[in-house]
Order: sequence, then C-alpha cells, then structure tokens
Amino acid sequence: MKMEKRAIILFSSGLDSTTVLYYAMSKGYKCSCLIFDYGQKHKKEIFSAVKIADSAKAEYSVIKISLPWSNDALTSKNKEVPVHKHLTKTVPSTYVPGRNTLFLSYALSFAQSINVRAIFIGVNSVDFSNYPDCTPKFIEAYNNVLKVLKTKIVIHAPLLNLNKAQIIKLGTKLNVPYKDTWTCYNGCEKPCMECDSCKLRAKGFKEAGINDPALD
Repeated sequence: MKMEKRAIILFSSGLDSTTVLYYAMSKGYKCSCLIFDYGQKHKKEIFSAVKIADSAKAEYSVIKISLPWSNDALTSKNKEVPVHKHLTKTVPSTYVPGRNTLFLSYALSFAQSINVRAIFIGVNSVDFSNYPDCTPKFIEAYNNVLKVLKTKIVIHAPLLNLNKAQIIKLGTKLNVPYKDTWTCYNGCEKPCMECDSCKLRAKGFKEAGINDPALD
C-alpha cells in the first residue's frame, strides 16, 4: 500500500507562504498548515491564513508563542513599522530574532510526532528584506541539524532562488488566491503600500506584468 504524501507548511497567509502551500498541493502532498501567533501587533494575517487554509481544504493549527523580550517593529508597541524610501541593505527593525528557527523547530516536533518527512517554508533569497533566516545558508544549516538529529525530515524551500515576479508567475499558474493573501506589516483595512513588505510585493506584481488582486 502506497504511503500518503504529507507535508507541514509554515503558513502566514503572505504571498510566499501561500504560493508554497499551493505548490506543495500541486505536488500531491496533503498539507497541514502551522499558523503562528507570535505577538504580532495585528492579527489580520492570522485571520487571512485561516481563511485560505479553509478554502484550500488544508488542515491547520494556530500556535501561540510568547516572546516577552521582543524589541522589533512587528511585535513591540514601542516601535513603529519603518517606512524606507529605498529597501535597506542592513537587517531591518522588522526582523523578529529567531522567528524562523522557532517556527521550524515547532514544525520539526510536529513532523516527528505524526511521521511526516517534508516541511515547506516560503523563504526566498532574491527579493527579501535582508532577514538572515531567509538565506540558502540558513536552510542548509537547518537541514544539517535534522541530519544530526537522525531524522529523515527535509526542509523544502522551493522559492529560495526566485524573485517576487517569478513567484507571482508561478502562483498564478497554480491559481493561488492572491486576493486573500496578506503581506502588509500593518493591520489596516487595506495594505499600507509604504512598508518594505508592501513595496516588495508591488515591485513583484509590476515586474510580472500582473495586477495585484488584493488592491481591487
């Protein structure tokens, strides 16, 4: 009897993670999404993630993590989300220290518990905000940790070497519901179009020659 292909998806409802969810499903995986509430100043991305997972008929769990020491712009009430005229070449204040390491560790625990060998993450190293945990070296290092732990689990990062325009073109072919995705660092009714994440998304859609359905 053929074993069912299963995968765990680190899922935020953003452009990248939603594309990865639909990519994994297109490869025949039955997906379980891990949605993290890590103290973001708004919950819009969590609500969007649940909506998309429901629509895709993917299992999901919302995991609450407490980071009481956080001092970044996404979780600290004392810091505003920065607005840059140009994307910074340094690690920005929106970087949440250890976030992807924590997320992958939760996914590892889940994967070992339910005997799943594939974990998907939507990091990309071409168009990104200089986050050190979105790089090929980081993914390679974490996969080495999994080997040291004597598991057969593999971290898959299928978007790693794609830019935003390429990701959007791929997702469009996969019928990703970009209208329902939430990329903005702020929790306004509409995307702010000023934060780094909004600017990267807008650049991607422009270069792809596709209108962003979330702005309709």
